[in-house]
Amino acid sequence: MDGKKIILLVGALVVAALTAFMARSLMVGTPAPTATAEQKVRTVPGKEVLVATKALPVGTILDPSAMKFQPWPEELVTDAYYLRDKTDLKSLQGTVVRFPIPAGQPLTQGSLVKPGDRGFLAAALTPGMRAVTVPVSSQSAVAGFVFPGDRVDLVLTQSVEGGGDGPPLKVSETVLRNLRVLATDQRTSNAVDDEGKPVVDPYSTITVEATPKIAEQIAVAQTLGSLSLSLRPLADSSTDLEQAIASGKVTVPDGDDPAAEDKMIETADARPVTGGGYQTGADVSRFQRRTVPGKAQQSSGFNGPAAPSAGAPFPGSNSANVTGPSVRVARGNSVTVVPVGGKN
Repeated sequence: MDGKKIILLVGALVVAALTAFMARSLMVGTPAPTATAEQKVRTVPGKEVLVATKALPVGTILDPSAMKFQPWPEELVTDAYYLRDKTDLKSLQGTVVRFPIPAGQPLTQGSLVKPGDRGFLAAALTPGMRAVTVPVSSQSAVAGFVFPGDRVDLVLTQSVEGGGDGPPLKVSETVLRNLRVLATDQRTSNAVDDEGKPVVDPYSTITVEATPKIAEQIAVAQTLGSLSLSLRPLADSSTDLEQAIASGKVTVPDGDDPAAEDKMIETADARPVTGGGYQTGADVSRFQRRTVPGKAQQSSGFNGPAAPSAGAPFPGSNSANVTGPSVRVARGNSVTVVPVGGKN
C-alpha cells in the first residue's frame, strides 16, 4: 500500500472519531424531550344570550343571581332568546318562571311571565298555596324596599280595651313569619324628577303566598288592627329549621345524601310559620300598661244603688237579726252582716 492511501485512511479514521465524539457530546448535554400540552382558549363566535345560572323550577321569582349573559353559537340563536344588546336585566327582576329551565340553558320569552300579565300569580304560586293581598303603607312596608321574591314577617298592632276607665293596652305582635312576597302594586308614573328619572309611586298593597289556613288568619288580622311588614334576610338563622325539625313539620332524610339535605333545607326555608313574639306598651314606654286594664273597684264593694246611711240595713242583708257589734261583708251584690266574734 503506498503512502497516499495510508494518509487518506488515517484521515478518514480521524474524521469518523471526531464525528462520533461530537455526536456523543450532543446527546449527553441535551435533556430528554418532555411532552407539553398547549392550552388553547376556545372562543365561540356568536351573540351573548341570557342563560340560567342554576336550575329554575316553576314558580321561581328571578333575581340578579339567577341569570347571566353567555356567548352562544350564532346559528343556534333564535328570536325567543334574550340578547345582551336588547335586554334590560332590571326589567326581568321579579318575573316568574313558567316552565322549568335547566342550569346553563337560555331563558326564553315564553318561559317567563311578568307581573301584571295574565297567569302571573298562578305561575308564581307553589302547589297547595294561596295568594293573599295585604294593605300596607310606605312606612309599614319598609319604605318600599320590599320586592317580589323577598320574605317578610307580618306584624299586627292593636289596642286592647279593658273593663275599667284606664287607657287601652297597646300591643304589637308578630302573627306570621317567613311569608314569600309574590307581587306589589308599585307603578312607574309618567312624571320625572329633577334628574330626568321616572317617578315611582309607592305601593299600597302587597300579595304574599300562604297556606289556606294562614290566608284565613291574614283576613282576620286585617280586622283587628294595622299590619306592617318586617323584612327577613336572605340568609336567615337556623333557628326556624331546628324548630321545624323538632315539631315534626320537616323530616330529616336518612343517610348522607347531600341532595336530600338540600331539599329539606329548601322546604324549611319556603314554609310560612304562624306565631311569634309580642311587645306591650310597657315594653316600650314606662308610661304605658303591661296588661289589659281591669274593672274599676268601688269603695263600698257594692255594685248597685248607693249605700244606705249609717245604721240602716243593706238591701238583701241579714242585719235585722244581728244585734251588737258587727261587720258587713260584701261579695258582689250580696252583703252579709257578721257579728263580731261570730262566723260567716
